[in-house]
Amino acid sequence: MSNKTTVISEEQLRTQFDYCDKIAAYWREKDTVPVAYVETYGCQQNEADSEKIRGLLVQSGYAIGTEAEGADVVVMNTCAIREHAEQRVFGNLGALVHTGQKIFLCGCMAGEEIVSNRIKNSYHHVDGVFSTHHLWQFSEILYNVLTKGKRQFYVADEAGSIAEGLPQVRDNKLKSWVSIMYGCNNFCTYCIVPYVRGRERSRRPEDILAECRELVAAGCKEITLLGQNVNSYGKDLDCGVDFSDLLAQIAQLDGDFLIRFMTSHPRDAGKKLFDTMAKYDKIAKQLHLPFQSGSSRVLKAMNRHYDQEKYLAAVEYAKSVMPELVLTSDVIVGFPGETEEEFEETISLIEKVRYDALFTFIFSPRHGTPAASMEDLTPKEEKNRRFDKLCAVQNRISEEIHAAYIGKRLRCLVDGMDGDQLTSRTEGGRLVRFAGDEGLIGTYQEICITGSTTWSLTGTL
Repeated sequence: MSNKTTVISEEQLRTQFDYCDKIAAYWREKDTVPVAYVETYGCQQNEADSEKIRGLLVQSGYAIGTEAEGADVVVMNTCAIREHAEQRVFGNLGALVHTGQKIFLCGCMAGEEIVSNRIKNSYHHVDGVFSTHHLWQFSEILYNVLTKGKRQFYVADEAGSIAEGLPQVRDNKLKSWVSIMYGCNNFCTYCIVPYVRGRERSRRPEDILAECRELVAAGCKEITLLGQNVNSYGKDLDCGVDFSDLLAQIAQLDGDFLIRFMTSHPRDAGKKLFDTMAKYDKIAKQLHLPFQSGSSRVLKAMNRHYDQEKYLAAVEYAKSVMPELVLTSDVIVGFPGETEEEFEETISLIEKVRYDALFTFIFSPRHGTPAASMEDLTPKEEKNRRFDKLCAVQNRISEEIHAAYIGKRLRCLVDGMDGDQLTSRTEGGRLVRFAGDEGLIGTYQEICITGSTTWSLTGTL
């Protein structure tokens, strides 16, 4: 893989938009409005990528459908983090074998050579495969499929690219994803992401600020900044702006909105970040800081570049400057070689930190990563037992933390309906349900918390 980032030129983008025009003309000649369906698996970065895919489809004359059935084009934007997600994709692809639709597979799975070869040799009804590096060429790929009748594979192994100015069709006008960087340089031994998304490459701060201004002007209330490791933003640029600087610049934009971000890597999350979060009201006091394991030995085997002591010190400082901080994390159970004692270190860390919520996973070996070839003698049943114990501990803590909200008044963004109740989110991202008029959606409201569960809160206006 080359380490050189490719910046897509305006001329290259104009060529892609010309393909959009040609596709639209293709369908006008048939006197029909085609329908496209984009199915997204995995993380928020994939969600953001799907918004661009839908943008190119709309510019090409497609209407966006809500299901695969009846669509002329089906795009599966995939995730390669866990084996279960990949098997779901292959199962869903198999179900489309006789539909006659134009079918495309993209996303992280498309960046795995073993996957693209499997599609090429065994899924002949799939018309196109393109990796995240070639998303900006989707209109060209689609045009070639429509007019040449040949399958298209755009899966070159490269560092990645940055393409500014792609159209987007966003799912939510109140809450928006803004990708500030792409790729990852960390090479955790269990993770496939650096191999399929390329090296870290940051967007220019002026482009990010312009996008945020447009979103706020359009009524967006929450902007979530995205990157595999947002804390390393700007290291590849020459502008002297790091992630904390970028946060501060966005927080000083006019408008009533809130900034969130993910994901932070503990190796790069330091006092400057936490001080910046504490300083600005527009930066949500919410932090997702994956620790993955409470054992320093396991963390070293994972190539995480921090130990338990450093992680706990970072959390302690963050909480000291933001007492109201809502803290969430990721944890892997059953990493190769993890002993019972090392698992108990993870439990101990969870008890000490007291996370508001955890995203928990049993280790899933990914082909091509160092951890996939590590000796793993722990039986599946033992991993399941540890996983269940960890979940029970965290569920108890989450329930206790939520119960402490009862009686508090919180400013929440009303964002939707769930049955006959409104849903809203606190600054810390906690879900609150309450009775109210649908007209409140899109506004901030003061909610008095009256009840709680492990997963959510209830309240009254």
